Amino acid sequence: MARLRGGAAIAVVVIFAVAGCKDLQDQGTGTSGAPGAGSGGAAMTAADSLTVKGRAPKTGYTRAKFGSAWADTDSNSCDTRDDILKRDLKQVKFTDGDCKVSYGVLDPDPYSGKDVTYRRGRSLVDIDHLVALSDAWQKGAKYWDAGKRIALANDPLNLLAVDASANRGKGDGDTATWLPPNKSYRCAYVAAQVAVKKKYGLWVTAAEKAAMKKVLATCPGQKLPTGGNPTKAPSRFTAR
Repeated sequence: MARLRGGAAIAVVVIFAVAGCKDLQDQGTGTSGAPGAGSGGAAMTAADSLTVKGRAPKTGYTRAKFGSAWADTDSNSCDTRDDILKRDLKQVKFTDGDCKVSYGVLDPDPYSGKDVTYRRGRSLVDIDHLVALSDAWQKGAKYWDAGKRIALANDPLNLLAVDASANRGKGDGDTATWLPPNKSYRCAYVAAQVAVKKKYGLWVTAAEKAAMKKVLATCPGQKLPTGGNPTKAPSRFTAR
């Protein structure tokens, strides 16, 4: 589930077409923004294009396979978590400069629809991986090199600040098993998952694709979010 210091965008960003786009494995260009903001082609068309396969075993999955948490892959001297807090919260306050977010408000939280106050050190706000890392592992990421997994874990396109309790109810669910309680956000949420899976070449299960299309059928004009970071992290980052 972007705003950075000095007004710069979260890093080099990626524009990818809904159909007929080439494989974007190493770089990209375009505009970035919070998942669900979107510009570009229809989310339904992109969902239709996703490869369908069965879920692979979770064997071998650990968080460490996607690198250390919140790595500064865009080299802006702020970790990814603070980047997303800065982007998604309102009334933001900082500790020690303009990097560490100490306070802000989700107004509203996209998952629950309620306002949630963030204070550093408390657990009321999480940064959600819209496509959960363990879900990605079972749908293609197991076979990637470390650079691509690290990129997915820290890509703003796949990250969203949300209410912690709602996020923990989601777990590592996909569209077939979990949707935000806030029904007004479901189209944007599914479109963001589609965008991430298309960008990284992840597959979906038959049930997942059917669930995506069911949601998107209620909003046929839903656009596909664009942007984020390149799909390969700088070589200085490693994963176990």
